[in-house]
Amino acid sequence: MPVLVGFVPTTEGRAALRRAVEECRLRGTRLIVVSSEQPSVDPFGNRRPAPVAPEAEVRRVCAELGLDGGELEIRWIRDAYEPADDILAVAEETGAELIVIGLRRRTGVGKRILGGSAQRILLDSSCPVLAVKVDQRSPLDDSGHDGEVFTLSVSSVDEHQGIR
Repeated sequence: MPVLVGFVPTTEGRAALRRAVEECRLRGTRLIVVSSEQPSVDPFGNRRPAPVAPEAEVRRVCAELGLDGGELEIRWIRDAYEPADDILAVAEETGAELIVIGLRRRTGVGKRILGGSAQRILLDSSCPVLAVKVDQRSPLDDSGHDGEVFTLSVSSVDEHQGIR
């Protein structure tokens, strides 16, 4: 069963990708990278296409961490409505044993207005979820590599035992 990571080209997304590769190596399984990109809307209400996530960056990071191309599947979902739905659907379809997501700090108002893909994934996933939070005290170097210090939490939902 594969490990699945929700990827966006941000500090948090890169940290999640790195941790997901580590999990694949520990578990001896393949990695599925899901990048679900929503279109943007200009000030006049016109939809602009979603940006293309950097596939070369994903492949480079995976190769640097010892994951070869045969152990890697990348799914770019363009013009997605809700990234959480896409990640959960791919996890269900592939029988993922773990979902890895990156977390970012948000204000209370930001959480209420924008909702929370991470929260939806944590609550609705049928498999364990590993949430990776980048330690803001860890600087990024010029190559874009993330800091080495992470705060991790693992949760899964069992209908008989609740969240653990």
